[in-house]
Amino acid sequence: MQALVLAGGEGTRLRPLTVTTPKPVMPLAGRPFLTFMLSWLARHGVDDAILSCGHLSDEVESVLGGSFDGMKLHHVVEEEKLDTAGPVRLAYDMGLLQERLFVMNGDCLADLDLSAELEFHRSAGARCTLGLVAVEDTSHYGVVPTAEDGQVEAFLEKQAGPVPTNRINAGAYVLERSVVEDFIPSGRPVSFEREVFPQLVGNGLYGWHADGYWIDIGTPERYLEATYDLLAGRVESTLPPRDETDSLIYEPSIVAGARIGPLSVVGEHCSVGDRSSLERSVLHESVVVGHETSIVESVIAAGARVGDGARIGPDAIVGAGAVVEPGAVVAPGARIAPAEKVA
Repeated sequence: MQALVLAGGEGTRLRPLTVTTPKPVMPLAGRPFLTFMLSWLARHGVDDAILSCGHLSDEVESVLGGSFDGMKLHHVVEEEKLDTAGPVRLAYDMGLLQERLFVMNGDCLADLDLSAELEFHRSAGARCTLGLVAVEDTSHYGVVPTAEDGQVEAFLEKQAGPVPTNRINAGAYVLERSVVEDFIPSGRPVSFEREVFPQLVGNGLYGWHADGYWIDIGTPERYLEATYDLLAGRVESTLPPRDETDSLIYEPSIVAGARIGPLSVVGEHCSVGDRSSLERSVLHESVVVGHETSIVESVIAAGARVGDGARIGPDAIVGAGAVVEPGAVVAPGARIAPAEKVA
């Protein structure tokens, strides 16, 4: 089975983290984010994956290489932004597509039963099947009502007021190659949501009602929420065991004398000074934190330096290589640019 992962976005909502690191390989619970999706796909029989990248694509390829856990990886680079369906046509034009494949939005963490979605697709004789998940608040998403047999009836974009369903598009599709041939033109940006799917309504487009964990990690708040859920075991993963506070401390790191947790991550080659506390927060690799500092519900990117007695957060992000001087305060919600100095 094959999958194509749409991972070409710039991750603007996650800046400043994505200024220096592309979102597909940004650390999540200490691992490149996309490895969680690749592991998920592998559990459901995918052995060939196409990674459609754009922003900092060379770094994505350098981190992930040509294979992952026995899965062959093809790196396809969008020289211009092609929206959501255009990259699939590009891979088709390069001769990479199999007869049937998964197409995945590359900014979601999930453990939905893709094998069950594939079986539904086959039994329905569908041309395209959308994984649909239920959410409590639909105001940020388009909703997708379906008939009793699963045929998609409409796409309803974000709107105020009552909606006919709380099921939204989860960005996990099963797609026949014929759809690419017949409905996705080459050489220009094409949107699944605005162009392709509306043409398929009543023409082989089905929705599969998915159960399980799903979250879009596209904002700092949801990035931290996904981290907490991984640490607490709310989503299936192959993370190493956590400590008694549901925290992960990667080796080699020095944290003796510091209070780490709950629900925190200390990346490789970090140092946290004595009498410092890290609470519901994330340190990427090679971060140095001084003595008697406090970091709450915040993310500190690779190579940053935090001086003695500093106070950070909650809901703050410190960019890669930034310096927080001793005694400085990084206010709640602050965004510190890479290499910036806070006095």
